[in-house]
Amino acid sequence: MTARPNELRINEQRFWDTMARSGEIGKGRTAGLSRLALGDDDKQMRDLFVGWCRDAGLEVTVDAMGSIFARRPGRDNGLPPVLVGSHLDTQIAAGNYDGILGVLGGLELIRTLNDAGIETRRPIELVDWANEEGARFNPPMLASGVFAGVNKLDWALGRTDLQGKTYGEELKRIGYAGPAPVGGRPVDAYFELHIEQGPILDARKIPVGVVVGGYATRGMRIRIHGECAHAGGAAMDVRKNALVGAAYLIVALNELGWRYHPEGGRSTAVQIEVWPNLTGILPESALVTLDFRHPTVAGVEKMKTEFDAAMVQAAERAQVRMEIAEAWRFGDEAFDKDCIGLIKSAADELKIPCIEMLSQAGHDAYNMTRICPTAMIFAPCDKGISHNENETMAPEDAYPGVNVLMHAVLARANR
Repeated sequence: MTARPNELRINEQRFWDTMARSGEIGKGRTAGLSRLALGDDDKQMRDLFVGWCRDAGLEVTVDAMGSIFARRPGRDNGLPPVLVGSHLDTQIAAGNYDGILGVLGGLELIRTLNDAGIETRRPIELVDWANEEGARFNPPMLASGVFAGVNKLDWALGRTDLQGKTYGEELKRIGYAGPAPVGGRPVDAYFELHIEQGPILDARKIPVGVVVGGYATRGMRIRIHGECAHAGGAAMDVRKNALVGAAYLIVALNELGWRYHPEGGRSTAVQIEVWPNLTGILPESALVTLDFRHPTVAGVEKMKTEFDAAMVQAAERAQVRMEIAEAWRFGDEAFDKDCIGLIKSAADELKIPCIEMLSQAGHDAYNMTRICPTAMIFAPCDKGISHNENETMAPEDAYPGVNVLMHAVLARANR
């Protein structure tokens, strides 16, 4: 059967039960989840997910970055597959839906096709991208970046967490250092369903967002070089306090975001490492992780120019030296018009209201735009709260997005 029956809908109870089961693994402090990439809870969730995929008759493979692929064959298995998915790892203080909605929504669409006996022309592959959040191993979207050729495999496997453990070592420890090559194969298209992580859909009571692009984002780690000295004995004019330099830079960055706030810009510092970080001694070095974002590429480039000047001024004021140790960028990409059209058509056929919108967060889909036609669907989350244990969504807010995803993927897979 190759038709796309308009009456086809997901099994809502089964889907929500599956989401609830995920929510039991890696419990947060008070609610939500804390399921960091390549930790023991991540392994437990991966094992459960692989079992679900095999129960659905899917062929499971794991690549060398630890991403899990579950393939549903098509009538012509020589054709490139349609990929659908997101991520199952979470932030350290997260809700139950960020990324998880897209992976388990993809699983439900495959289960529904199986129930209906629907065969597609192309294979469909469900993917759980490893380390999307970057909560343990920077940068975020690490595994999909290797898949798409943005990052090098050896470099990614050598990334370390705050305890000095490497990505590659932890992948082997949990048993998910897979044998499959990372990328380097044709993909017909990629679809990703995600909670919005913003307030627009919830405020307007619109069930589906059609993502046409993202906020242009520039992320970086700034290394600050100072000099150790006695906290009391060193005169102010000779101090080279790396922590003070970091403070000047962070305040300047925050003010940058406020200057561009009227046009949608934003900025923040999210992490700081200081050495030696002890009482009585001025810090010799600091490492600050930060990013700034804007709805337009031109806007973010203006922010970058102002940030560069602010970094020079902060270094001079603190009498330290600053350099960009690492940098990354995402959100400049536009999603594929044909795939966007399939999402809109699916929403129209299902009589589900939708709007076009930009993503304010980073997603694996950005990396995938480099190698195949890509599109995203947003579902509303309560008040747009995300990366917070209070992130939540009602079941009825999830179902429309999963149904639209299913019909869009089905149409593409029968192309």
